[in-house]
Amino acid sequence: MAHGAHHSPFLPPRPDLSLARDCEHCLGWGTVITLDGRHELCPTCQPGTGDDEAIPDTAAPL
Repeated sequence: MAHGAHHSPFLPPRPDLSLARDCEHCLGWGTVITLDGRHELCPTCQPGTGDDEAIPDTAAPL
């Protein structure tokens, strides 16, 4: 029996579909599903999906 998607408190990622158009990894969707069931931007076609993007630079210049 098929079940619906679980509700998530997080918004789905917003891929740039023009970059995803010819991607063979995500098949043009711009997102992939991880093994634990989370939506993430495709690491192949979406720029800026590295871990350094998730941590904002809060250091103030002296």
